[in-house]
Amino acid sequence: MEQKVKVLAADQVKIHRPDPNERDNHYAPRNRIYVRDVKGSLEWFRRSFGFILLALFILIPWLQFNGEQAVLLDIGNQRFRIFGMTLWPQDLTILAWIAIVAAFALFFVTTLYGRVWCGFMCPQTTWTFIFMWFEKKIEGSRNQRMTLDRRPWDANKVVRKVAKHTSWLVVALLTALIFVGYFTDIRQLFAEFFTLETGFWATFSVLFFTFCTYGNAGWMREIMCTHICPYARFQSAMFDRDTVTVSYDANRGEPRGGRARKVDPKAVGLGDCIDCNLCVQVCPTGIDIRNGLQYECINCGACVDACNGVMDKMNYARGLIRFTTERNLQGGRTRKLRPKAIGYFTVMIAMTALLIWDIATRVPLELDTLRDRNQLYSINMDGWVENVYTLKILNKSQLPESFTVTVSGFSDFSLTGQTQLTISGGEVATVPVTLAVNPDEVTERVQSVTFKVTNPDGTVQQEHTTSFIYE
Repeated sequence: MEQKVKVLAADQVKIHRPDPNERDNHYAPRNRIYVRDVKGSLEWFRRSFGFILLALFILIPWLQFNGEQAVLLDIGNQRFRIFGMTLWPQDLTILAWIAIVAAFALFFVTTLYGRVWCGFMCPQTTWTFIFMWFEKKIEGSRNQRMTLDRRPWDANKVVRKVAKHTSWLVVALLTALIFVGYFTDIRQLFAEFFTLETGFWATFSVLFFTFCTYGNAGWMREIMCTHICPYARFQSAMFDRDTVTVSYDANRGEPRGGRARKVDPKAVGLGDCIDCNLCVQVCPTGIDIRNGLQYECINCGACVDACNGVMDKMNYARGLIRFTTERNLQGGRTRKLRPKAIGYFTVMIAMTALLIWDIATRVPLELDTLRDRNQLYSINMDGWVENVYTLKILNKSQLPESFTVTVSGFSDFSLTGQTQLTISGGEVATVPVTLAVNPDEVTERVQSVTFKVTNPDGTVQQEHTTSFIYE
């Protein structure tokens, strides 16, 4: 049976225009979050741990090893120097293993303890709290900052705003200089930058990362965590009912409501939550943890300290908001050993073993042999067959090393060239050599010959097999 769709005339169609009085706030511009200062054991630990990581970040590029910068990721010369080890493009597998181990370690920790990386170790969080510290010292407490932003511009407001942004820019500039110092000589970088002698790329890099640090930690803040960082999006794949996260105990806290300190909450039909909203005011991402676990939560524990402080004042037991698991909140017992965690841990251990094996079996020497393609062979005055080669010998260590070049594949031959040489750490030596072989030894048009480079004690050696040609 044929069906027809009824078409209305244009004057019969009702247009539903949005009512501005009923508009929700889903697409409203971002409201600034005024984070309240909080004190507590978790806040002390987070600040102390962040200070240690910050100190390591500042200190590492200044360390020296064998008279050179201990950690230098020299992209221009395609080598990474990490204390006694130099990594070259040929050592890409080591960098890959390091990245894989770090990824699975992150997955494993997240499965057990949620986003503790975000709350306690992430550079975005650390620098955001540093910028917030300067903001608090210059503009005052949360209420004072809100009042300052609402009032008209005057001399005091201008001075405070200029001082705050100047301090942010100074911190951002120092951060950028230290970060760029991981990729170039940091002593030379500081000396040249403040005397305006740096090159274009060094200057551009410092200014670029200054702008990024200033923008991310000063202006964007929680936007990086909630909208830009991909970790906030895929973390749910690693969570389960036994993952430790910051959680609100609704069974204990509800129904919430205000009351006097001496009033028994059970007598008035209330839970332990007094609805003070301090947990919201101290949250750096502006969420209400009482609404349940949200992807914006970075597990920093600020709401835990704030709530514990309120519980102490009310003479209630601590832990209304605490690090716990969904299973524990429902009266069950948290399981530490579970398939997902065991799987991540097993893979992490396996990848770590491969990383250690790759480093342990790594030979700090690279040898490449190039035949002279302009002339396949020649006959010398003694009637012997000669082939010319160029040896590329790379000393992948950071110390000078002596090497000896030998050849195998023929019994009656002579090798002309620099067969005894010393190569500085991280340098490539180009060594032209001529191999002359008795024609009685040459039984085929193309035969294999092996060049071997060895240090004096034989602990470091490398071989490369190439062709010896005679028609």
